[in-house]
Amino acid sequence: MIKPESILCPSPQGLYCPPGDFYVDPTRPVARAVITHGHSDHARGGHGAVLATAETLAIMRARYGDAFAGSAEAVRYGRTTDRDGVAVTLVPAGHVLGSAQAVIRCKGLTIVVSGDYKRRRDPTCPRFEPVNCDVFVTEATFGLPVFCFPEASHEIEKLLKSVAQFPERTHLVGAYALGKTQRVIRLIREAGYEKPLYIHGALASMNTLYERFGIDLGPLEPATVENTKKADFAGAIVIAPPSALEDRWTRRFADPLPAFASGWMRVRARARQRHVELPLVISDHADWQELTDTIQELAPGEVWITHGNEDALLRWCTLNHQAARALRFVGYDEDEGED
Repeated sequence: MIKPESILCPSPQGLYCPPGDFYVDPTRPVARAVITHGHSDHARGGHGAVLATAETLAIMRARYGDAFAGSAEAVRYGRTTDRDGVAVTLVPAGHVLGSAQAVIRCKGLTIVVSGDYKRRRDPTCPRFEPVNCDVFVTEATFGLPVFCFPEASHEIEKLLKSVAQFPERTHLVGAYALGKTQRVIRLIREAGYEKPLYIHGALASMNTLYERFGIDLGPLEPATVENTKKADFAGAIVIAPPSALEDRWTRRFADPLPAFASGWMRVRARARQRHVELPLVISDHADWQELTDTIQELAPGEVWITHGNEDALLRWCTLNHQAARALRFVGYDEDEGED
């Protein structure tokens, strides 16, 4: 019997594949890495060789510069690459642009490393693709029953209703630069909002990258133009990094109404802590129902749980007679990797 741990095992650097001599989303620089997506808690610079989707490589290049790795190999979804007899295939994870699950096949075993994922439609990336496997390595960022998310379109309706109700105010929407910002923009466009959206300068480069890969974001205007009158932003929607919502920068806007698009907004205490007036429960991760539904759908021989609330999901697996164990890694940030 081949044990899964002989194919993929935890190490101080992250998940390591001994027969293929590579790591998946390593937390430290390594000789060979497979990267599931571009968030910096999964995609770090300094590796010798990196295998990822073209979109993820472009994101890493934008964040870390042209020398982000010794070499980079771009692979399309569904294409299999050989690593010393280990077959590696990337399939969509539905998380952000270019996000992938790493499907590892060796000696008759199939191990799927989900990276970060969600099961809901996202107009900026392909949907999650389930893969039958012996071991499913799942994230658990929102691995608690309290995290049951509404449809993102309903949250966008809340935003646009508020804009209509308070035309004298500027709606400041906090959204992370990679993935959340572009998804929120596309959802606003799909809801019929055709006016320019105003964008904090820190979000501009990722918006440009998304548009380069064919994601139409519609008319965008900078929100950092000097000498702009407050009245000019009355009734406008401004999208900015969450950290900017409590910055002096917000003073340039007309009676700003702070909103925040995040799965963490499901917890009212988090909204109050951030002084958020309009919480928008929009996440790029699977909620509790998606996590448990995915495990039931795949019915793998074993589930390995990481990145978040491992204990609750582990308990659910036990109660549902699903073999599982928790992998506890240091170096993965729940907020940066989003929310």
